[in-house]
Amino acid sequence: MTHPWFAGASRPRILAHRGLVTPEGAASGMAENSFAAVAAAHAAGVAYVESDCHLTADGTVVLFHDDTLERVTGDPRRIAEVGLAELEELMAERGGLITLAQALDAFPTIRFNLDAKADGVEVPMGREIAPFAERVLVASFSDDRRRRVLDAVAAAGRGIRPATSAGTGTIARVVAAAALRSNRMVRRALAGIDALQIPERQGRLPVLSRRLIDAAHRHDVEVHVWTVDEADDMRRLLDLGVDGIVTDRADVGLRVAAERR
Repeated sequence: MTHPWFAGASRPRILAHRGLVTPEGAASGMAENSFAAVAAAHAAGVAYVESDCHLTADGTVVLFHDDTLERVTGDPRRIAEVGLAELEELMAERGGLITLAQALDAFPTIRFNLDAKADGVEVPMGREIAPFAERVLVASFSDDRRRRVLDAVAAAGRGIRPATSAGTGTIARVVAAAALRSNRMVRRALAGIDALQIPERQGRLPVLSRRLIDAAHRHDVEVHVWTVDEADDMRRLLDLGVDGIVTDRADVGLRVAAERR
């Protein structure tokens, strides 16, 4: 049965990577993963926003990609060392901090793709996701961390589980199994997985292939490719058969997607 995260949404799926920050938005000081960036993605008409979860010093789950504040604010401290109130001050002129709870409440039509970025975020993240699991996909490079979030959702006892994508270890097993043309190994590796979210290549090594796409599709698993910002690259990947594009330029992605509907 198709998870509600996928059901009823137009395809191909365009996932706004950390919200939407256009060149104009960046010039105004808007930061990725800010309240303004999520609002801009919503205003552009995207159904899906990809974001990242960290835990503050006082236990609040916030949308933020890096372990530290340095790239976004110039502050070298780790997110885990800073309290919510101070983070809000630091992000006030950068589009505004957004917590996970705020994102899920303020944007009820958005389906979130949420990456658990740090150990310790799993249980609070899972508890907050649980009432909204029908419109959340849980991701992480770490399969163990991803499973801990899912376990926390289940422990909250709200019913439906979130959708989930494969971590790095699972992806490696699927890629190897597809290369070996072993349907049994692919099926085993993809057990419990709803989406493969992968780069086209890792360094010089190709990850994406038509064989991998076909193997995933045989087991009703979608393939989403990150991070793709050029329209011609989006078209090429969609022609290859991918189901979704994760992009910093969701506005461009929506135009490409509209060409195919």
